Amino acid sequence: MHAIPLTAALIRGALELERTAQGLLPHRLPARARAQCADPQLALAESQPSGVRLAFRTRATTVELDTLPTKRVYTGAPPRPDGVYDLLVDGRPAGSATLAAGDTLTIDLATGSAEHRPGPVGTVRFTGLPDTVKDVEIWLPHNETTELVALRADAPVEPVPDRGRRVWLHHGSSLSHGSDAAGPTTTWPALAASLGAVELINLGLGGSALLDPFTARALRDTPADLVSVKLGINLVNADLMRLRAFGPAVHGFLDTIREGHPDTPLLVVSPVLCPIHEGTPGPTAMDLAALGEGRLRYRATGDPAERAAGKLTLAVIREELARIVRERAAGDPALHYLDGRELYGEADFAELPLPDGLHPDPAGHRRIGERFAALAFGAGGPFAGTAG
Repeated sequence: MHAIPLTAALIRGALELERTAQGLLPHRLPARARAQCADPQLALAESQPSGVRLAFRTRATTVELDTLPTKRVYTGAPPRPDGVYDLLVDGRPAGSATLAAGDTLTIDLATGSAEHRPGPVGTVRFTGLPDTVKDVEIWLPHNETTELVALRADAPVEPVPDRGRRVWLHHGSSLSHGSDAAGPTTTWPALAASLGAVELINLGLGGSALLDPFTARALRDTPADLVSVKLGINLVNADLMRLRAFGPAVHGFLDTIREGHPDTPLLVVSPVLCPIHEGTPGPTAMDLAALGEGRLRYRATGDPAERAAGKLTLAVIREELARIVRERAAGDPALHYLDGRELYGEADFAELPLPDGLHPDPAGHRRIGERFAALAFGAGGPFAGTAG
């Protein structure tokens, strides 16, 4: 087996690679952004490598990857499954693996405390690959912080040459991050990127799509051919701002993105259907009764009457986003709007309900990914163009 140096040339989808004692830790926000917010939720989300993958060309029939994942354990909640590593060969699924080794982060949602316990490095091994020159991708677990320690193969590897594909930069909440998807290549953005034949950079940040200026600057400074932002649900979850602040914050967020991408197709996506928050403000809380039964479920704790005081609901946010995009688009023809209910609406909820009241299941991710690909990348869509 050949030891393959882990370099930025072999890693896609990360905005920054941090050198650690073990190896490399992919980040989806740069250090300057991370330094401006001490929120543990954000730190956890951006270090989970949704959309990050190793990509190389090789004749190798066996590939080994050593990693140090961080497993999350929530006190009182059902155990979480191990993160999934998906293998693609020439763009097609060719296997998956999991890893039981790694550090453990135990989080008590009731108290907000967290305990980190170190664990061992583990190895995922893919064998029986075709003995031909091929493009290999190993997609890292979308929901598990993963340090890259070592890469080995039984033949030399080289970076995948530029295939001329457009780069799609996307930002959103836990749904975009991939919450409850079966694996990293089946989050809805990964599915949509595959169908649209584009290179994905996924800045979906679970619980952290909060119109933060540092996130807008990260989007501004990341080269891309297509940009989309899916906004709204986390602002309700956190009960972060009122209507008076929301509109100007959206304008500022879009202004910052436009500083770096003045003419790039920019798609603003409003929230998909989420019945608990359609007319009821946040904050969102865990349903403790369900948790006591070993089930994870969320509930809205706001009062619909509070809308009169400017509290945000998904219905209010959709109306405001549609208005803002409509008014801005008069002078910005590359700006577009997509109502999230076109991706997942009433009929979809009846067929594929949200298991925890907030997040879709794997079938829901597939539907949303397919719908987005058709509406955004399809004929007449804002991202329509020649596929790479």
